[in-house]
Amino acid sequence: MSDMRQMTAMGRNIEDGSFAIIDREAGPHDFSPDQWQIVRRVIHATADFEFKDLMRFHPEAVRAGVAALLGGAPIVVDVKMITAGLNTDRLNVYGCSTHCFISDEDVIAAAKAANSTRAIEAMRKAHRRGLLDGAIVAIGNAPTALLETVRLVEEEAARPALVIGVPVGFVSAAESKEAALRLASPYIVARGRKGGSAIAVAIIHALLLLSTEARA
Repeated sequence: MSDMRQMTAMGRNIEDGSFAIIDREAGPHDFSPDQWQIVRRVIHATADFEFKDLMRFHPEAVRAGVAALLGGAPIVVDVKMITAGLNTDRLNVYGCSTHCFISDEDVIAAAKAANSTRAIEAMRKAHRRGLLDGAIVAIGNAPTALLETVRLVEEEAARPALVIGVPVGFVSAAESKEAALRLASPYIVARGRKGGSAIAVAIIHALLLLSTEARA
């Protein structure tokens, strides 16, 4: 695979060695080669082989995600931890911008007024601003953000290029992912309670590497 990792030779050797261990210990699977690049990077980020059984892909997910990145699509996220974890140099290659509204004053005020959550109001703001259509939406922390994204797709005709649904938690996390699995829009989902911002970042970085390979 083409390399955008910006590592030293030693760093690349360590990462390549880690992936070799993952491939060996994971054993047989039914993922396509491109899907496996994403799953193994999630496992690499978590040291948790259970993600091999939890990851689900819409048939068009990888193709849609790569096309969105190559086209400079916006990346809308639920929390700033995802933005902080993304490599801006890689994103800048394609002209992709990141957007997180969860700490905006108007979002906080709307959440208080409606007795909703900041995550819900942040996704609504992204939709009002026309950012969801054609975007990669990456949810790593807030199940309510994923549930709202599903609602915006189903009820308000939002059309994201790809929904990455990997929120972590005990209240509505698993349920929000099951809701995402019914989307007609492309999705990448980790079923169950496990998830997190680091997993969303790992998925996007894997897609960036696949995009580099596709462009080569």
